[in-house]
Formats: sequence, C-alpha cells, structure tokens
Amino acid sequence: MASAYDVDPTELIERAAEDLKKNENIKPPVWAGFVKTGVHRERAPLRSDWWYVRVAAVLRTLYISSPIGVSKLRVKYGGKKRRGYRPPHFYKGSGNILRKVLQQLEKAGLAKKEERSGHKGRAITPEGKSLLDKIATQIYKLTPNEMAVAEKQEAKAEEPQKEAPAPKPAKEKKPKVQEQPKVE
Repeated sequence: MASAYDVDPTELIERAAEDLKKNENIKPPVWAGFVKTGVHRERAPLRSDWWYVRVAAVLRTLYISSPIGVSKLRVKYGGKKRRGYRPPHFYKGSGNILRKVLQQLEKAGLAKKEERSGHKGRAITPEGKSLLDKIATQIYKLTPNEMAVAEKQEAKAEEPQKEAPAPKPAKEKKPKVQEQPKVE
C-alpha cells in the first residue's frame, strides 16, 4: 500500500480534489469566485475548481506535517509581490481562505484540532489519512506503460480535433506545343 510520500504530489492533489468534490461538507463560499488568494496576487484564480484543489493541498500538508495552524499555512501559501521599481517583498497568503478550508475539513471529519509537544493546530484524522492513502495506492498501481498510455489519451482529449485533409484534385495534362523557330 502506497502513501502520500510515494507518489507525485501534483497528481495526488488533483485526484484528491476530484474526490472532495463529492463530499457535501466541502463547498466553496459564495465569494470564492471573486477573491484573490493573497495580497501578493494580482488576480483571482483562473480555475473554476480552485477551492477543491486548495482543500486537497491543505489536506496533504496536514498529512505531511501536523499539527499545523493557520499562521504556518499562510506562510506556505504566500509569495513575492511585484512592487514596480522597488524590490519584490514577501507577503503571506489569505488567512480567511485557510480558516474556512480547515473548518470544512473538520466538518467533513478529515481534520481535527490537536496539541502535540507544545504545538497547536489541526491534524489529519484516520479518515483523512486513509482517503489520501487510497488515492496514492491507485496512482502507484499504474505501471509506467499504463501511465504513458493514460498521458497520451489525455493529450489527445485536449488536442483540438483536426479535420482530414481534402484530397488534392488531379492535375490536368496540358498538350505539348511544339516551339516554332524564331524569325529575325
């Protein structure tokens, strides 16, 4: 059985986001379509399902290092802000988004409040751990050949459909004309 450490994080987060869409406790708030994910961002996310991807990423972070609080997660999801001619400066990510994500994970039973050796924050529950482990096992079971075939199928699905080229019309044969000698 594979764990979250054994597979590609991007693939794990994408598949976990698909599973979390089915959970009725995890839903994006009304304002999620308009909000930036931090001060350092210039625009709101382009993906329509970015909320589920963020929830899955936070769940994986809880799996890797828990307990963890909103403050540490703000640093993790922060970034450099471009400030024109001045040098860039690091800004933390949105705390409101992360608080709502952690509250939804708690409501769904995938995270819980915990204190370990002086560290307070949220930790992953056995249900959350088993969810990520199942997804990781599904990813890990694919052999390299199956992965290559799956990637080719995804690439074909993303490509625009090309029309078959139209047959070229047959060339007409021109009758040969004999050259006449030039008269000077």
